[in-house]
Amino acid sequence: MAEVQEWADGLEEIRELIGPRFARSEPWENAVDYLRGLLSGQERKNSWTLSEQAGQAVPDRMQRLLSTTDWDPDAVRDDLRSYVVKHLGAAEGVLIVDETGFLKKGKRSAGVARQYSGTAGRIENSQIGVFLTYSSPAGRTFLDRELYLPKAWTDDRERCDAAGIPADREFKTKPELAMDMLAGALDAGVPARWVTGDAVYGQYYKLRKALEDRGVFYVLAVPMNQRVIAKTTGSVPGGEWRADELIASLPATAWRTRSAGNGSKGDRRYGWARARINGARDPDAEYWLLARRSLTDPTDIAYYLTHGPKRVALADLARAAGARWAIEESFQTSKGQTGLDHYQVRQYTGWYRHITLSMLAHAFLTVTRSKKGANIQRTATSSP
Repeated sequence: MAEVQEWADGLEEIRELIGPRFARSEPWENAVDYLRGLLSGQERKNSWTLSEQAGQAVPDRMQRLLSTTDWDPDAVRDDLRSYVVKHLGAAEGVLIVDETGFLKKGKRSAGVARQYSGTAGRIENSQIGVFLTYSSPAGRTFLDRELYLPKAWTDDRERCDAAGIPADREFKTKPELAMDMLAGALDAGVPARWVTGDAVYGQYYKLRKALEDRGVFYVLAVPMNQRVIAKTTGSVPGGEWRADELIASLPATAWRTRSAGNGSKGDRRYGWARARINGARDPDAEYWLLARRSLTDPTDIAYYLTHGPKRVALADLARAAGARWAIEESFQTSKGQTGLDHYQVRQYTGWYRHITLSMLAHAFLTVTRSKKGANIQRTATSSP
């Protein structure tokens, strides 16, 4: 009974949080019903099944919620962000950027194109969403999202108009979309010590520079051929190196086994090594080329550029790099539990509305689990 009440109280908090974003009560209640449906055990979560879950005979009201009803998904995104910070925020939080694919048929869905989808592991007809996730000791969930629009779309204004894409929406690369979301989160006061992401984002110089200019630390993946300027250290001469060649020049004693944090199968341990590199913009920070090596396959090596505090421990860099796993887990759980990829909308606005509500449902689950874990810990601590 207590768990049922906690669930109801949590949903009421969400209901009150987003209420001011709706001018009338009917769409407000529709949005809450939509969230309840996304949180239900329905196998498929589209307008038809969510309408049935809400006791509606036809999907008209849910479809209007995603299309013509007057509400701003960016404003609800702001509510989501404040909700996550309130319940999960921590000074040691990590911001993670990554993208995921949504496989689609046809050519009319906003942003759809034949492009590489990590979801499929190959080039497929799909939409690509770039996401910002937050990870802290209390839990991990989404903060923001942007739909990637290939140039084939932004160069065709007639096609954009038909899909409801705003006239001022211009082409932006995935790293540029990530920069916008990171700036929005940091401007809103989201507490974060680190930023991490894969090589799509790590090799983009402007993203790294923007974080350094704000004094934000990062551990960002880069390809093996990334060029770096090494500092002369021990037997390693300074000068320009490829990332893989610089790490290969390190002595065997440079490698240490450290944890990248807990994963679905327990503690994730790897070999880690680092080499000092130049970084001119922040004299109060340290710059390293970091490498992660599989303990079972020494040829499996990943590389990272890092900007961190003075005397940063190797274990801290390893944990920050390992935090990227949080966004992969969030994609899995949101697609499986809150219908992130179950939508049947084609319009630009409909995509943002469904995705935002799915993210809010995922945040609700994360916060609810976090509270349950905290209650169990408090009970165990107080037991005689």
